[in-house]
Amino acid sequence: MSGEGIAGTVLLTGATLRLGDVAAVADGAPVRLADEARARMSATRAVVERAVAGGAPVYGVNTGFGKLSEVSIAPHQLAALQRNLVRSHAAGVGDPLPAGEVRAMMLLRANVLATGFAGARPAVVDTVLALLNAGVHPVVPEQGSVGASGDLAPLAHLALVLMGEGDAEHGGARADAASLLARAGVPPLELQAKEGLALINGTQAHTAVAALALHELWRLWRAAHVATALSLEALLGTPDAFDPRIQQARGQVGQVESAALLRRLLQGSALRESHRHGDPRVQDAYALRCVPQVHGPALDALRFATGVVERELNAATDNPLVLPSGELLSGGNFHGQAVAMAGDLLAIVCANLAVISERRTDRLVHPDFNQGLPAFLAANPGLESGQMMAQVTAAALASECKQLAHPASVDSIPTDGNKEDVVPMAMGAAVKLRRSVRNLRHVLAIELLAGAEALEYRRPLVSSAPVEAAHARIRSLVPRGTGDRPPAPDIARLAAALAAGAFDSLVQEDAA
Repeated sequence: MSGEGIAGTVLLTGATLRLGDVAAVADGAPVRLADEARARMSATRAVVERAVAGGAPVYGVNTGFGKLSEVSIAPHQLAALQRNLVRSHAAGVGDPLPAGEVRAMMLLRANVLATGFAGARPAVVDTVLALLNAGVHPVVPEQGSVGASGDLAPLAHLALVLMGEGDAEHGGARADAASLLARAGVPPLELQAKEGLALINGTQAHTAVAALALHELWRLWRAAHVATALSLEALLGTPDAFDPRIQQARGQVGQVESAALLRRLLQGSALRESHRHGDPRVQDAYALRCVPQVHGPALDALRFATGVVERELNAATDNPLVLPSGELLSGGNFHGQAVAMAGDLLAIVCANLAVISERRTDRLVHPDFNQGLPAFLAANPGLESGQMMAQVTAAALASECKQLAHPASVDSIPTDGNKEDVVPMAMGAAVKLRRSVRNLRHVLAIELLAGAEALEYRRPLVSSAPVEAAHARIRSLVPRGTGDRPPAPDIARLAAALAAGAFDSLVQEDAA
């Protein structure tokens, strides 16, 4: 079930967000709080207010935080406690997160509150959504979170803006939060008991970054098959290795589906028929022959990670949790190990997809391996260098993906006076995943660029309908090379098209 509401508005229920909803809001879709979520929040807010009135020690309500949780706070200081929490925890450094990731983070934190388990007033979510819908976004530094107790520093920068403090941006222009809130007609939020904690205790910064990277990675997985089909055809390769009997003999689900997708993309190719007989090669190199064995496990990993991330989109990650029964339970749902491990797995996916793509590109340009194509796909090799340096760029990016595949989630360093002694480094995992996805996007763009150019040299023979459609789509963005020109603008246009899903319609499968 999707969280999408009426006319593209995403409806927050606390339980129904999907990756597509997160991507839509990151791109500017409006958001509305569901009535049932509002009622649920009001009910658990009453539990917090009863706890405040009762006076018994409750973590984060009338005590200090972390190592200071043994310190009792007087009733008249409870609001100041929450303000101080937000101010003191806004300790992030580094480049600001992109606006799309901040929007995703705002959405996810509002959805956590909508579960009702945080015990915050509906007014808190209303303020978050008012800013989201007005296009006012907190300036959130990228660095400073270890992923437990959640993404404290990034979320504190978000909460600071809700209070009318710190910096925000609107339309790409940065200004002080107070002035942007006033311009948007949104009054600053006056935090009450537990609400500062409810805003900063959780996994929503690294989950937002990971969710958007994962959403694009699905697109790139599909596009990797399109790029493979172009390369295989241009290199006069054989699709025999994709025979369903080979895949069924192994039984790996992702491999079976990847091979089926490649068969559909290559079906009906006249170019294939032109060299079916008389070719002395018995089998292709691994970068062509073993694509299902590499792309298939990537599909399995994508499905696993999607399950982890989509569960986290709707998870109650606050501490303590406020139950409708009237109990407040302290636990550790803010710990980001789940998404951190999924992010590390996805970085491995990126590395493997990038490496095999770069190897296909190398075969397209290498005069010893490209089946009679011009060296480096240059019209006049020697006078011109063709796609020589584009392949070098792909090699650099693929190697960086290998470096980024080193897991962050196995790292830990004690924080908060050793109270938080095992932390997952989830934000690090998410940020390096984002960079890995960007690298893969450009590696695949380079393969598409080279594959389209190589296919020109096989004319007048034509490939399958999907491959020819892909070639036409590439040519609508990048003209054929008639001499040396800087490849960078061509790569950038194709990379942008990949990120936007320009090749999705060519891939008819139900993977996501």
